[in-house]
Amino acid sequence: MLDPISMAAITAVLGAVGSGMASEAGKWAWETAGGLVRRMAGREVVAPTRPEDQEAVARIIHDSVHSDPELARTWNSFARSVQTTGVTIGCPRLPASVRFFTDREASMKLLDREAGRKPDGRPRVALLHGGDSMGTSALAVHWGWRAESLFPDGQLYVDLGRSGAGSTHTASSALRELLRQLGLHDDQIPPSEAARIDAFRRIVADRKLLLVLDHARSAAQIAPLLTSAPSVLTLVVARRPFPGLDAFPVPVGPLSDRDAARLLTKIVGKEVMRSARATLPAVLARCGGSPYALRAAAPRLLDSGPLAAPQPPLPHHEPTGGPTMRDSDPMRTAAEDAYRLLRPDAARLYRLMGLRPWPAFDAEAAAQVAGIDVDAAGELLGVLADALLLEHTDSGRYRYRPSVRAHAEETAYRQEGIGGCSAATTRAVDHYLRLSVTAARAALPESWRVPDAPADSPADAYAERGEAVARLAVELPNLVEAVSTAEEFGKPDTVLTLCRALWPLQLKAGHHEALLPALRIGTAVADDQVPGSRESGALHAQLAHTLGELQLWDEAGAQAAAAARDEREAGHTRGLASAIEFLGLLRLRQWRFQDAYDCFDEAAAVLDGIGPGEEGAADVPRARALLERHRGRALRGLGRPGEAQTHIERALAFFRANGEAYNTARALTDISEVLLARGESGTALPLIDEAIRILSEENADQHVEHLRRLRERCSDPRQE
Repeated sequence: MLDPISMAAITAVLGAVGSGMASEAGKWAWETAGGLVRRMAGREVVAPTRPEDQEAVARIIHDSVHSDPELARTWNSFARSVQTTGVTIGCPRLPASVRFFTDREASMKLLDREAGRKPDGRPRVALLHGGDSMGTSALAVHWGWRAESLFPDGQLYVDLGRSGAGSTHTASSALRELLRQLGLHDDQIPPSEAARIDAFRRIVADRKLLLVLDHARSAAQIAPLLTSAPSVLTLVVARRPFPGLDAFPVPVGPLSDRDAARLLTKIVGKEVMRSARATLPAVLARCGGSPYALRAAAPRLLDSGPLAAPQPPLPHHEPTGGPTMRDSDPMRTAAEDAYRLLRPDAARLYRLMGLRPWPAFDAEAAAQVAGIDVDAAGELLGVLADALLLEHTDSGRYRYRPSVRAHAEETAYRQEGIGGCSAATTRAVDHYLRLSVTAARAALPESWRVPDAPADSPADAYAERGEAVARLAVELPNLVEAVSTAEEFGKPDTVLTLCRALWPLQLKAGHHEALLPALRIGTAVADDQVPGSRESGALHAQLAHTLGELQLWDEAGAQAAAAARDEREAGHTRGLASAIEFLGLLRLRQWRFQDAYDCFDEAAAVLDGIGPGEEGAADVPRARALLERHRGRALRGLGRPGEAQTHIERALAFFRANGEAYNTARALTDISEVLLARGESGTALPLIDEAIRILSEENADQHVEHLRRLRERCSDPRQE
């Protein structure tokens, strides 16, 4: 006898299925759920995109399984194949605090007060606001460590101004980072922002956590990250208060002269401070109470005694006209002081790399921009980091603080002139263009979508495809910035090539949120410069793919239609078939199975128009096999398993004959799922075992885990 199935259990299954769509196994579960819902409702039900839509779908399932025992057995069988276990979080921790921290007792007491406030229905949110160099971030982290015992479930931290895959976080990408810290794997994180908000708030609802949102830009950016959970304290760190943000204000101003002197003493020692007694007032005045400026001044006190009045510019720093430096900003003043003491080659590299906000660059990029060898660039980057003009990242790369980069950029235009700055920026973009195209071709050599690598690119630049994909992933933040820079500098061909080189990363590694800004730029440039061309069709197809992965289905459908329009106008038959195939795959995700099947039929008819010897002819058999597999998926959703199996078996025969291990295993998985749904577990078992063997060799861990769950169903007596 079947146990009653609650709404909560059904919602948990739907939530787990929707969250897992980042993997191929997750896509299967999502499409399978759609087929079951269609069968239960007796009509087409569009896939839910919001929590309230999901509740309506759960109600359809609930009512069906309680009125039809056969549907109840079918749903139970499916639900057992889905991982719905709760999140087991570790104990996330804040970044390391600074070694030397001075007082801020008044601010610390304000934070203590907000943390100790009795629950009264209001979110616990404090806003630490102060200038860029006033140590607001350091204060938040230092207080968080001091108050660690108040948050036994952990301390979350996200730098909203410095995303790992771009210059700033969106709310959606910040939620992804927070959910990762809470213990979710990438394939468990919901694709849509609304679902991520719901997941985040559910997970933290009964936990005692500290959440630090650093370098916030606006109230709109952080609103989705706030929670009313009574035991979660959120510290928002920003330069200024935000209108509309209901938060407890904690202003962070300059250090007093007394505290500034104490900080310097901790860093350089009492003996050095005694020797600097006469000029200390001038030092403190120039630093303006900024902890950053004081730290930047400390090494010069140690190396050469007290830092008195500012020195005149060195010859290689002589101004040549341009923007006026705002000496009232302590951070920029400190940057100017450090810059004056640089040797000429380090000063030049500092200026040139600061021309664009590269998120995290390495010695190879610096060498290309400055026209020097990589070893020399690495040594100079170390010099700049020692002078606090650059920061080390966790990945061993370098970046500027925003105000320091502004100083470097202004100085570059004074020193190098517009022509010199333009040439340096062009060298940077050309470096990332060459890098991306070379890696993309190595990652996906058979794809007609990937641009050709430069003629002089080494054939053995990457030992294997995975290495090339990994390089694209590491450089993605810089590639997005390169696209933006090329668009700003009026280089449309470079924009289009850079975006097309991102295709292997989209296809094999995801990163769709990070890719989205670049692809939006690419399609806009294509529409403006080369409308109705292959390039425009390719870019619209890439954007459609990423939007679909993010469950922005309406916009994805419009972009797929635009891709088909441009490919048709360009007379690119292979591209047209692919664009229509993209639209069919999108319809599968939306649970619009008949529309999906019709799209795959239409794509196949387009392929019929490619004759022997014509462009794309060599790719047609493989394209047909993929369409056969997709047809099988659509037919399964329509409740026609026998026809589905026939189509998938045709695809399997092609992939076996051509030695495509990965697609062979995927087709075997599809057939196994059809057989299990029909209760033929004995027939499915050897197919599952073969697919496990193949995919284990391919290191496709997510697929293997899904297959192992299918295998468990084969021996489950409740399947009978």
